[in-house]
Amino acid sequence: MLLAIDVGNTNSAIGVYKDDALVGNWRVSTTRERTSDETGMLLVSLLQHAGISPEDIKDAIMCSVVPPAMHSIINAIKKYFNINPILVGPGIKTGINIKYENPRDVGTDKIINAVGALKLYGGPVIIVDFGTATTFCAVSRKGDYLGGVICPGIKISAEALFNRASMLPRIEITKPKHIIGRTTVNSMQSGIIYGFVGQTDYIVTLMKQEMPEDNVKVVATGGMANLIATESSMIDEVNPLLTLEGLKAVYQMNSIV
Repeated sequence: MLLAIDVGNTNSAIGVYKDDALVGNWRVSTTRERTSDETGMLLVSLLQHAGISPEDIKDAIMCSVVPPAMHSIINAIKKYFNINPILVGPGIKTGINIKYENPRDVGTDKIINAVGALKLYGGPVIIVDFGTATTFCAVSRKGDYLGGVICPGIKISAEALFNRASMLPRIEITKPKHIIGRTTVNSMQSGIIYGFVGQTDYIVTLMKQEMPEDNVKVVATGGMANLIATESSMIDEVNPLLTLEGLKAVYQMNSIV
């Protein structure tokens, strides 16, 4: 079995694959202070709860945008699974040709998402990731990473509104019944949800105009993807597990048969 881990700024996605089948997946908070033993015991507990023995894990692959969390996770995998994980970075085959002025500036999660989207849906494709930041990535049919857009994420935007406006409360991020709110909470929910829907659709529209190919598919991922996709007119597919699928694909590219 393959253990795949995507370490994000707020949450980390963990998946276990048996051949091509995803047999278990979890989302946990990313904690920079967690020790390797705490991390190892967490991974073992998650697997055992799903009926998966740690001895069944034969390989591991991971990507991260949080360097301080890497040390404990790598050591945990080595100690508790007796595996040296594959780290997505320079020297790893992805099939993606990065057109950024400085390719090292592109987060590995964006490249992994591109790999997963191309494999599952083909190109050209725009990937919208609703994570700590909301990111838009443009990928050509032949696998060129053309560039993208980075915006503040939904949750941090809502937190900024609460923290900086004295009279506004912290709210649950959910879709209100009406766009015109009759309470402060509903009005804030409308602004956040429909504001991000409008942002998504407008940015995607402009990106499509700049991309050199037609028939661009739009794939959404991340924790808030379903919430926005239900109102968006531009999102074609929602796949919360896109990064894990990309990690599996990259593992298959780099594994020695």
